[in-house]
Amino acid sequence: MTGDRPGSPYHCVMEIKIAPSLLAADFSDLAEQIGTVEAEADLLHLDVMDGHFVPNITFGMPVISSIRPVSNLVFDCHIMTTNPTVYLEELASAGADIVTVHLEAVPDPTDAIKEAAALDIGFGVVISPHTPFAAMEPWIESCRMVVVMSVHPGFGGQAFMPEVLPKVEQARKWVDFHGLETDVQIDGGITPDTAPRAAAAGANVLVAGSAVFGNEDPAAAIRELRRVTGEQT
Repeated sequence: MTGDRPGSPYHCVMEIKIAPSLLAADFSDLAEQIGTVEAEADLLHLDVMDGHFVPNITFGMPVISSIRPVSNLVFDCHIMTTNPTVYLEELASAGADIVTVHLEAVPDPTDAIKEAAALDIGFGVVISPHTPFAAMEPWIESCRMVVVMSVHPGFGGQAFMPEVLPKVEQARKWVDFHGLETDVQIDGGITPDTAPRAAAAGANVLVAGSAVFGNEDPAAAIRELRRVTGEQT
């Protein structure tokens, strides 16, 4: 499909990218789990949590660096910690390609944007469900990716919150209007039922955890997400 997105002077087809979240994988054999999605996924979503900013602890740089040799996917590292920007250099060394941080933790990421550029890694900002789009707007032009959480950050397997979709629409319109290549990602509760709504709102990167790694055939689950979203305009 092609067409002009309302409010934008640009005419484009939006390519949907699928980012399986490793948080939902079987941690007893991460190499094997990554192998099940390697051929179908566009990015691998890695959630780093500290048990303080969010009430959960996951993994850090040692795990990221250990799985880097087994995957050619873009490593999309979502940092849910109270001081996310202090880890940028370590994340770059571990193999991160994109690092996204919460504006609730770093309201002014100016210095982090500069450091990420110097380290040659992509940078992005994330907003939780309670944070308005306006908090993100000043930083979009400096970001490779902006992320709207469609669940409360911290745990996988939560139900999709449709009330965040207007923020996705705002982000997409802003990106398109300014002619940017910034990805608009949605993270949380993405399934074959919710993915079409997220894509229609303007998200072009869909993070899916349980819907992919909870399926007996993760590769087929990714193909199904592509089928139900198709090309968005």
